[in-house]
Amino acid sequence: MRDVLQAEAGLVRGSYAEIAALLRRKIRVDPSFADFVAACRARGAEITIVSSGIEPIVRDRLDEIGVGDITIVANGIDPDPNGWRIVFRGDAANGTDKQALVLAARAAGSRTLFIGDGRSDYAAAIAADTRFAKRGYPLERYLIARGIDFVPYSSFAEVLRTLSR
Repeated sequence: MRDVLQAEAGLVRGSYAEIAALLRRKIRVDPSFADFVAACRARGAEITIVSSGIEPIVRDRLDEIGVGDITIVANGIDPDPNGWRIVFRGDAANGTDKQALVLAARAAGSRTLFIGDGRSDYAAAIAADTRFAKRGYPLERYLIARGIDFVPYSSFAEVLRTLSR
């Protein structure tokens, strides 16, 4: 897994500023995410983004929608213009052990809610008290196949409506 991620990162050519600008044009952030964050904060809920992605890129996207102060646990990057290199944050296959972070939060007495979509979310979703899986994505199929309870969602507005009931 790490070799594949590192090989993919090595294909990225350009400065951080150039690639960040490209990603801003190409990657859409759920427009309801900022409202979701505001509602969680109003209820005193702590939000942590746990990602196999690149922390500065995630932070840039969150800054754009005004929630860049959220805690992010993700990998770093060495943006060499001749080929980027991921700086993995830990020993997990994708650099971020999401399950360990969920289990640590539970051990500390927190009620955990996991919202995810991909393969790197499988173990963390199972470890959480409550889980949301994005419709049509691998996490949803994985949980269905194993008969594990979850709430399907398409947007953070849906997650918020569900939690507000």
